Amino acid sequence: MRITVFGAAGNVGSRVVAEALARGHHVTAVVRDAARAAGRVPAGAELRTGDAGNAQDVAAASAGQDVVIGATRPAPGSEGELVAMARALLAGAEESGVRLLLVGGAGNLTVPGSEGRTAVADDPAFVPAAWRPIALACTEQLAVCRAAGADADWTYLSPPALLEPGVRTGTYRLGADELLVDAAGASAVSMEDLAVALLDEAERPRHRRARFTVAY
Repeated sequence: MRITVFGAAGNVGSRVVAEALARGHHVTAVVRDAARAAGRVPAGAELRTGDAGNAQDVAAASAGQDVVIGATRPAPGSEGELVAMARALLAGAEESGVRLLLVGGAGNLTVPGSEGRTAVADDPAFVPAAWRPIALACTEQLAVCRAAGADADWTYLSPPALLEPGVRTGTYRLGADELLVDAAGASAVSMEDLAVALLDEAERPRHRRARFTVAY
């Protein structure tokens, strides 16, 4: 497959690039600042500059590709960029007729046992006050996807409550709209295994125009 990754120098994006390369895919790694990519984007990817918030940049980088992956994460204080980027990624991918896989947030999942009434973003046990702005931005991000026209081909991946660098085990559980927790109440997956789940979805689509989540 030919895959374009926006946010390729980030924590999640760089792992997505590495996973895709390991599977033999051709990867175009898109970053805003090529200088920042040094040592962060895995060797073997085709590097290019572009802005995930610019629909024309997205269309240009996705032309002739099979999948576009958005793995961008704004700096604290700029959380609203997520919504603008979602719109641009959807518009650019639709223009080039390419499927979009978007890495989102956990805040728009529902809390287990709440019967779908409580969002993770509203539960301080999962989302401390400092994380709430990004959690709310991710809720808007998902809403943008769900409001997209019928021609938009998107999939939204919500991580669990805890997403950190770790090891690649190749294993995970799948969920839909409720936060996945283990027997001890923990909700976590490594960034490496999130990349595994994302590439599995790219290769074998199961959640078109839908959101899914993963955890151990």
